[in-house]
Amino acid sequence: MLSSTRTPAQKRQDLRALLTPGAAQPFPGAFTPLSAKLIQEKGFPGVYISGAVIANELGLPDVGLTTLSEVASRGAQIARSTDLPCLIDADTGFGEPMNVARTIQELEDAGLAGCHIEDQVNPKRCGHLDGKAMVDLETATQRIRAAADGRRDPNFLVMARTDLRATGGLDAAIGRMKALVDAGAEAIFPEALKDLGEFEQVCAALDVPVLANMTEFGKSELFTREQLAATGVAMVIYPVTLLRAAMGAAERVLESILAEGTQQSRVPEMLTRARLYELVDYEGYNRFDASVFDFEVPAAHRTSTTPDTVVDPQE
Repeated sequence: MLSSTRTPAQKRQDLRALLTPGAAQPFPGAFTPLSAKLIQEKGFPGVYISGAVIANELGLPDVGLTTLSEVASRGAQIARSTDLPCLIDADTGFGEPMNVARTIQELEDAGLAGCHIEDQVNPKRCGHLDGKAMVDLETATQRIRAAADGRRDPNFLVMARTDLRATGGLDAAIGRMKALVDAGAEAIFPEALKDLGEFEQVCAALDVPVLANMTEFGKSELFTREQLAATGVAMVIYPVTLLRAAMGAAERVLESILAEGTQQSRVPEMLTRARLYELVDYEGYNRFDASVFDFEVPAAHRTSTTPDTVVDPQE
């Protein structure tokens, strides 16, 4: 109902239990609390929260313009809405090592299960764009050491992301990954690897779980979970997939309204009122307090083309 039935401490244990090399656990990216509910309902093991998505939802590019408070607030809203462990993108940690430590504690307080911190300079940019600049190894390891030292719950997962593959090549990137593990990283996010062979080399070189980023329109091919599992990958994220799908649908329905004078042709593609009520659990709130829910919910599996017979007084 109002919040997750699992505590943040339990979710952190859940996340650690999932990260088995070769499991390729799929973590879709949630762009709203409601989308996180859908991810859970469909049977996924966890939720990813992308920094690019948080920025884009605010109408901003992914260049380090979001603040810690904005990221922690959105992370808390999403984590509250699901029993699944949520891994969040903490960009470069929002400042110097002391700021990184505070970032970890804010994300702990927000109920997240873990985060990753990257080694780009500020202002950062999307990991699948050209022109990225990396901090030196000392700065990169300081960030991770501060993150590991700053947490209060030892089960909060500290993951390190490196973008060095794009600017320094794979060997240099693997060397940095090893140093980040030595600094306290418990999992590694190697951004924008070229092919399955590179994922295999990274997984073989490290003794910690490895994440694969399957973002659309990026540097990496969209490999299947089975292909990534065979390389040893522990976790696969789909960071912007749901946002892109939702915004694509929104664009198409707006175009239909302009062209046709009505949204009618797009109604069959929409989530029905009944399905929406099911996702937000109106019935559960009714069981808790009938005064907040005093109308009939239409059948859950009614098709989009069937008119609803009951009008929501709050609509």
